[in-house]
Amino acid sequence: MGTSQSTVFRAYGKSLLLSVVLVCPVQARAALTEADFFSDQPIVLSASRLLQPLKDAPAAVTVIDQEMIRASGFRDLPDLLRLVPGFSVAYTRENTWAVGYHGLADAYSRRFQVLVDGRSIYSPHFGAVYWADLPLAIEDIERIEVVRGPNAATYGANAFLAVINIITRMASQVPGDSVSLQLGERDMRGLTIRHGGGDEALRYRLTASAQQRDRFDRVVTYKTPRDNGAYFEATQTYFVNGRMDWLLPRNSDVMAQFGLSQGDWNSGRQVDDLTRPSKEPREQDSRAQYVQLAYHKVESAGREWRVQAYYSRNRFDADNLTYMPLTAQTVSVDEYLLQTRSNIELQVNEQWRPDLRGVWGIEARHETVKSPQEYDSSKTLGGNLWRVYGNLEWQATDQLLVQGGAMAEHHYFTGADLSPRLALNYTVYPGHVFRASVSQAYRSPTYFEQDGNVTERDINGALLDRSKIPSSTSLDPERLFSREVGYVGQIKSLALNMNARLFYDTLNDYIGSQRIETEACNEPGPTIRCREWLNASSLDLRGWEAELNWRPLSGLDLTAHYTRAKISYRDVVFDVTTGAVIDDDLPFSVPRNIFGLLARYSWGAGWQASVGLYQTDRMMWLSDGDWTEGYTRVDLRLARRWKWRGHEIEAAVAGQNLGDDYQEFRDTNNFSGRFYGSLNFIW
Repeated sequence: MGTSQSTVFRAYGKSLLLSVVLVCPVQARAALTEADFFSDQPIVLSASRLLQPLKDAPAAVTVIDQEMIRASGFRDLPDLLRLVPGFSVAYTRENTWAVGYHGLADAYSRRFQVLVDGRSIYSPHFGAVYWADLPLAIEDIERIEVVRGPNAATYGANAFLAVINIITRMASQVPGDSVSLQLGERDMRGLTIRHGGGDEALRYRLTASAQQRDRFDRVVTYKTPRDNGAYFEATQTYFVNGRMDWLLPRNSDVMAQFGLSQGDWNSGRQVDDLTRPSKEPREQDSRAQYVQLAYHKVESAGREWRVQAYYSRNRFDADNLTYMPLTAQTVSVDEYLLQTRSNIELQVNEQWRPDLRGVWGIEARHETVKSPQEYDSSKTLGGNLWRVYGNLEWQATDQLLVQGGAMAEHHYFTGADLSPRLALNYTVYPGHVFRASVSQAYRSPTYFEQDGNVTERDINGALLDRSKIPSSTSLDPERLFSREVGYVGQIKSLALNMNARLFYDTLNDYIGSQRIETEACNEPGPTIRCREWLNASSLDLRGWEAELNWRPLSGLDLTAHYTRAKISYRDVVFDVTTGAVIDDDLPFSVPRNIFGLLARYSWGAGWQASVGLYQTDRMMWLSDGDWTEGYTRVDLRLARRWKWRGHEIEAAVAGQNLGDDYQEFRDTNNFSGRFYGSLNFIW
């Protein structure tokens, strides 16, 4: 971290402490000060909803700070997860990203919870995370905390394999104005403008951004005789967001946010066949909105509470020409989807004794989904979810920290469920802590898995084809029982921080799909594409991962991680039609080895160079993905910061994938090398 920026960070230290309270209120220890946020062992917020040093967290946590984000050169949010052990990241198509953790990776990122300032962006329809139309600028991110492992005791259903908690910058941290520009190959364009203002009591910031991308080469290797490999992924996305932080009398404050995004996208592939029309490029219209309001009150040194409410809405609309083999017709399908979420939550943090504190809360949520094509109905589907949770932390001895908690939840599909956790953190020597924990998590079925009824009809409404019917039984949630041994170490004389974990997880009631032959699927005629979702195989997920942060020289920072993981069947369920194991590619969805390295070197006059190295083994992407070969990707970035007439300026050039092309998600998605330049002004 450069001297000038370090000074700025410390100038806003109090604002950062307040942002912790606003985003994830905690009961801080009496000894907690601003200096804790700039220590070698960071403070984390997301593992238990209690503010705690990394060594005291009941789960493994990776922190991605602003300096790492900037040095990586990544401009798309999912790419930042390449900096975290165990994550697989790929762009699919149609402006969709695939993200997996320890395998089970598909196009929907549906087995972990993603939060932005406490607001869930997990989709009730597919269970997807819509990274592309999230109205959030990279420049507005304060930090990202990734809880590696199940965390349903803290965040409930769908905090299944991991939790990604994105914390944005408070208005008081970004006073004045800034402009960020990017221009590069593959039609990369980016413009972000931010303004911050207000006074000591009330601060605000407004951000507007326009982003353009063209993900892949236009022509790639043939996959089939009909697929000519011409991909059209040129997208334009515009968004605006704002935040207000208002300090009130009597130790209280208010935070309000809003965001709007508009995606004008062309997507998909070209098909060459005289009997089939050209499907692509296809225009897609994507819109997202949210509003969020939170009130926080410190009642005493031992008690504080926060109430938060938000509403989010995602709308997707596209017309698609689809060829019906059964009737030899081409029909226009309206792929309309509307999703909403209304949420209100109360969280209370209390400290009863110097060695005992806790957090508890209640939450209510209403979710709706509407899609005539996906559910064969114009009705809006809706359901309610209720939660009660609590976590305790007890400093039993100077060396032993005991933590326990649970989330009780009633879901509109699966009814009541409980997710407990117990963790023991033992300090064997100052700076060296071992952790043992057991927990249970679950993932509720999505609307599409339970009620999806995918049909194609002609302009008169006559049924032409059906590819999915509603599940014939009420699906049970996927359940994960996790056992973990972890280590967090610090050697101050070497400026070295390490953490590692061994994990052994058992997943039961995996939700997969099978082909079926029923009367519903034979209307209007036999089809081999008709499927339904069901609870299928049980799996074992096991392995180990480690990461280190090292500063061997002044100005040189190294962050590295390694993961070795394996998935195996505990028992299997067979497809009643084909006789094959349902989703028999699950064990291949995890790369055997994943490695990542980000090195940053700063020298005089504001210069910084960084190199990123990302390596992964061969793997199978689930849903409609393919086998993709292992690859090694090298990124470079060179930047300089300086002052000019009272303005802070940064100019940078970044090169991504400077080696051979590699495959992303599909074996025709070739990601080739590319360069871009950026220019940032702050005043």
